[in-house]
Amino acid sequence: MSEQQGGSFDPEVIELARRVFDLARSGSTEELAGYLDAGVPANLTNDKGDTLLILAAYHGHPDAVATLLAHGADHSRTNDRGQSPLSAAVFKQSAETVRHLMAAGADPDGGQPSARATAVFFELPAMSALLEQAGH
Repeated sequence: MSEQQGGSFDPEVIELARRVFDLARSGSTEELAGYLDAGVPANLTNDKGDTLLILAAYHGHPDAVATLLAHGADHSRTNDRGQSPLSAAVFKQSAETVRHLMAAGADPDGGQPSARATAVFFELPAMSALLEQAGH
């Protein structure tokens, strides 16, 4: 979101952004797709650097993740803490989301901590195996 002249944001733009971020969090895929089709950027970022894709991945919504990827969301973009969408999906143990992100080219070694490191740290062997499978 960019500032308008005068140093303040348009309240309607802020409300729209809030709504779109809520749709990503809740996995309201059809409504989210409608906003993306209408021109809302797929790489919209909040004040913490979280993209719509990171939020959809973190909240375990594989259909929303697939829709965002289809609309050009950057699977390698990290938030202000260095976390990637793939690491978020691994942390939440959402295998389908991990598969979507890996199929789109997400790097299991990208971000801090990486998806591989997240799987090891939280002792998630199924996620480690999935990352290895998808890498072949």
